[in-house]
Amino acid sequence: MRKTLLFYGLTLLMIGQVYSQSSLHQTSLEAKFQDALELFQKDQFSSSREAFDRLSMHPDINENSRAVAVAYYKALSSLRGDFPEGTSLMDAFILDNPNESLRNEAAWILGNHYFVNRNYKKAISNFDLLRNVPLTTDRHPEFFFKTGYSYFQLKNYTQAKSYFERAKTYRSPFLASAYFYAGYSSFEQGDFEAAAKDFKEAEKSSEYSLKVPYMLAGIYYRQQKLDTLIEYAAPIINNKGLDNSEQIHLLLAEAYYDKNNFSQAAVHYMAFWTAKKGKLSRDQQYKAGVAHYENKQFAEASQFFKEVALVNDELGHLASYFLGYAYIQQKNLPFAANSFNAAYKLDFRPEIKEEALFNYAKVSLELGKFQEAITALDTYLNEYPQGSQKTAAENLLSDALVNTNNYLRAISHMEKMNNKSDRIKSAYQKVTFYQSMTYYRDNNLNGTLRLLDKSLQYPIDKSLQYQAQYWKGEANAASNKDKVAIQAYEKLISMNPPSMDPSLIRTHYGLGYAYFNDGQYDKAERQFKSYTDKLKNSSDKQHYDDAFIRLGDTYYVQKKFTDAANVFRRAVAENNAYSDYAYFRGGVVANFQNNNREAIRQLDQVINNFPNSLYMEDALYQKAQIHMEELNYGQGRDVFSKLISNKPNSPFIPFALEGRAVANYSLKDYDKAIEDYKMILDKYPNAENGETALVGLQESLSLQGRSQEFSTYLSGYRKSNPSNNNLQNVEFEAAKSLVFNQSYSQALTALQNFIRNYPNSAQLPEAKYYLGDAYFRLGDNAKALSIYYELENTSDNNLKSRVFQKLAHIEFGNGNYSKAIPYYQFTAQNARSKAEEYEATFGLMQAYFETKAYKEAIRSADKILELGNITVDSESNALLIKAKSLENTNAVDQAMLVYKQLMENHKTEQGAEALYKLALRHYEKGEFSLSNELIFNNSQPFTQYAYWYGKQFIVLAQNYISMNEKFQAKATLESIIENASDDTVKQEAESLLKTINLAN
Repeated sequence: MRKTLLFYGLTLLMIGQVYSQSSLHQTSLEAKFQDALELFQKDQFSSSREAFDRLSMHPDINENSRAVAVAYYKALSSLRGDFPEGTSLMDAFILDNPNESLRNEAAWILGNHYFVNRNYKKAISNFDLLRNVPLTTDRHPEFFFKTGYSYFQLKNYTQAKSYFERAKTYRSPFLASAYFYAGYSSFEQGDFEAAAKDFKEAEKSSEYSLKVPYMLAGIYYRQQKLDTLIEYAAPIINNKGLDNSEQIHLLLAEAYYDKNNFSQAAVHYMAFWTAKKGKLSRDQQYKAGVAHYENKQFAEASQFFKEVALVNDELGHLASYFLGYAYIQQKNLPFAANSFNAAYKLDFRPEIKEEALFNYAKVSLELGKFQEAITALDTYLNEYPQGSQKTAAENLLSDALVNTNNYLRAISHMEKMNNKSDRIKSAYQKVTFYQSMTYYRDNNLNGTLRLLDKSLQYPIDKSLQYQAQYWKGEANAASNKDKVAIQAYEKLISMNPPSMDPSLIRTHYGLGYAYFNDGQYDKAERQFKSYTDKLKNSSDKQHYDDAFIRLGDTYYVQKKFTDAANVFRRAVAENNAYSDYAYFRGGVVANFQNNNREAIRQLDQVINNFPNSLYMEDALYQKAQIHMEELNYGQGRDVFSKLISNKPNSPFIPFALEGRAVANYSLKDYDKAIEDYKMILDKYPNAENGETALVGLQESLSLQGRSQEFSTYLSGYRKSNPSNNNLQNVEFEAAKSLVFNQSYSQALTALQNFIRNYPNSAQLPEAKYYLGDAYFRLGDNAKALSIYYELENTSDNNLKSRVFQKLAHIEFGNGNYSKAIPYYQFTAQNARSKAEEYEATFGLMQAYFETKAYKEAIRSADKILELGNITVDSESNALLIKAKSLENTNAVDQAMLVYKQLMENHKTEQGAEALYKLALRHYEKGEFSLSNELIFNNSQPFTQYAYWYGKQFIVLAQNYISMNEKFQAKATLESIIENASDDTVKQEAESLLKTINLAN
């Protein structure tokens, strides 16, 4: 193009020279013309334009031969100087001077001007003016090419090609371009043979050697000359500077794919994809996936398939299916399961749908997602009763049923099967047993026993049979059916299991307790002895410490004091968990053996070394009694005083006061004896030793000459303990039994009648307690609370503990957590058993948590963990509250450790929540893969907890979104929406799915 512009300049200069030789050279007008021309030749177009403009207005210009030249140069100066009127002046010149030679020059220049500025329509209109004008030899090929190119740009390929054909007849600088664009025009017209011929000529030029290959490759592909395409393009594809090389890669990929050369197809698809200079169509993405899949490049294949699979059409159906297999080869089973599940849900290819369903079930089973596997296998057998995978599906189903957590569904499924194979019977034995354990954990003892009987119908697995029989004993024992429990345990022993069978060992323990509770101490002794002997050298001690202590108790109640003493001493030597009890009971045994020095020594171990022992009060009382037996009244009095001051709410207090009164009396300290007796009668008027206190008071007052005071206490005692109490007792016991039998409405009437009929009865506080309990059981918490507050200041400490427990429970239920706390504290401090201590501490833990007293909640949780697994969910509840409390005190890392412990050790609802918390934490930290791995590896045992299980998979989908795994996120959320039974989870999944759809 630069050569062309130079040619224009030379032409103009020549024209100027011709005119400068005219006869007018010396005239003033001529001089001005020459000056203006000189400015033009120096490219001073603005000045020359003004000069020529002035000349055009000269009065003599129209009479002068320079008039045409002046108009021409004025227009040309405006055009060259980019003045707005430049093109219009040139147009005007051409119109005004149709017969002038400069008119043709103006048309050529203006045509080129429009050509350069891509106004191809106007370029053509000006070039057309020269159609029948003789041009110089140099201008002919340029004229034909530029006219053709203008038509080409206007997509008039027929006209374009006709001009290019004429340009091709000249050996000129435009020859290669003429061939190239002639070929391009033919290509656009679908004349690929002609196009190829012209492109091959153009390719000989260095200007087009790197441009033509793309066009030729495209032609060969359109002609389906795949071998020719490969033969031509493959050797040159890596040439440096090759135009559209990525597109040539794509054409090669398509050609190789069509020739089933998947290894080469994969190479070229990947080359196009990594160049990032264009997008593959979904069809090409699918083929790229297939090529890499066939080339065993499964990671690369999945990258392509997952994009195609986002759309639910036939191509997406195929892509989802192959994507599943690609993920299997990568050992990414969770992704494979989602892919097969997505493929099953589509209906475009029936054979793919069937295979996808079976594979989904199979992969789910491998992942341990047993419930999903069962559902899928069940569906397969129903939808494809004659399917190609029928036999395999039936076998897999039995395996899945054994491992599912939805045991009830598994049981129902198997019970519907008429002809159960041994494999199914074995599965039935297992799942009924597993469901019985779920019922046991939920305290559904009737359900437990029913399922255990079902499990025992098919005793295929002997070990499982022994376990089922053992748990029959346990369930009956938990129902306080000791005789039935004994029968169940004894039946297990009669089955003659191996001596060290775990169920047999546990049976010794359970049967020992059953015999003990039934008063068969000799038999209990043998069972506890067998249990402890078998576990003595075992690393898994189970309940060894407790059983060993109970063995000592069996000796004690049978008065085998030497054996009992040996057991309790050995328990201490072995650091038994119940060493405080061993010391206490050892002291009692030593007392019976008349070895009081040893008895006191052991009791002092409890008193001095176990300040929080439940047996502290017993030890103090027993020690005081021994001193009294030995007539050491001063020491006895001191110990009784210690008990009274340290344990003011102990049920021993009335008896400790009596003992101290006797000691004072024996020491002739009658005034103090009188104070103690009066305290019994004042504070504990209904105590069992009230009458004894009354007699002691009478004697002590008499010795002090204060007998006149006795009548007051005698009158008060009679009021509290009227002599005609047989009818009272009958009525009270009858009313109380109505509460125990859960006949609460009738109990209300009976207790109200009793309170009205016996307003001064010693049993009045207890009657009110049961009245409150009846209201509580009937749901009238307000009335129950009112009655319990009446009893808040009772002097009966046993009753007080029960009242405070109720007050705490009701206030907690009413949301008055702060009010509940002091009542829970009292009942925890005055508990007489681990069960009572646990119940109070558990309530205290929850109340602290609700009032945001997180440090206290953590301490309470630790206390529950220290007490041991009192109930089936005590430890899991404590760990959950502890973890949440740690979170709320910003001890997040510690909280996560507790959540991890909870998740790993407790397959309960609390464990399910813990897994969600851990997975969410990883997600929030951007650890998406870790979060997913955690869910994959741990979620299966929690499928029955619909809310938390669903929440876990919401986090899974969020991880996928963050990892740009949109297909996996979509498949996961669609599965949640389809299968979730919790509406909240389903709605959350639907909302999240919309964000993915919008992103696409």
